[in-house]
Amino acid sequence: MLIHPTAIVDPKAELDSDVEIGPFCIVGPDVRIGAGTVLKSHVVVNGHTTIGKANEIYQFASVGEANQDKKYKGEPTQLIIGDDNVIRENATIHRGTVQDQGVTKIGSGNLFMASTHVGHDCVVGDNNILANYAALAGHVKVGDSVILGGYTGIHQFCQVNSYSMCGMGSMVTKDVPRYVMVSGDPAKAHGMNFEGMRRRGMPAEVIKALRSAYKMVYIKGMPLEQALSEIESSDIVKVQEVADFVGSIRQSNRGIVR
Repeated sequence: MLIHPTAIVDPKAELDSDVEIGPFCIVGPDVRIGAGTVLKSHVVVNGHTTIGKANEIYQFASVGEANQDKKYKGEPTQLIIGDDNVIRENATIHRGTVQDQGVTKIGSGNLFMASTHVGHDCVVGDNNILANYAALAGHVKVGDSVILGGYTGIHQFCQVNSYSMCGMGSMVTKDVPRYVMVSGDPAKAHGMNFEGMRRRGMPAEVIKALRSAYKMVYIKGMPLEQALSEIESSDIVKVQEVADFVGSIRQSNRGIVR
């Protein structure tokens, strides 16, 4: 274990043998850090926080600190972070509240660029990119392989479903369906992330089916329920990706960005 002499690590913290703690870092007593994780310098990790393997956390990041909910009274809520995440300068990730599940969860393989924020009780999946100053309010859910452009703001309780994309400066106040691209203030839909699909090797026939489903929901001007019913009664719903797109709309509680 490599701990810089200027770092303050509580003796009750549980650190794997090859964790690196850089200069002027602070690690609290209820923290657990997995193998290969590196805290560069001036990083604060506090609260009941569990960090997995091979994460990189850069200077001045605040991880696992008390949340910014005025109802919070110091309850022992949690932050759980997976493996292989990169958390850049000045990022803030807060632990949960007892008003929700009491835990903020971060998956694996994510990139949180400088000055990003993950609020209390958020659930973030795997392989997402949050560009500079992107911010998740409390209780937000983000799927897998989502891209949030710089200065994007996600309203509390919203869901940003897998493989979707939010353009720079987007203000998102409703749920973003799977695969959909949105931008603007307030955010509006601007197609699907077809280029991202191609880069992931998605077959042309799947992209064609998704394009048809998108047109029914967003282009033809039908009421949402009618559009979904038409998709579900057509052959394209047999394509799993189309079924997933419809499912991401069906499970929405806040309504979707249109």
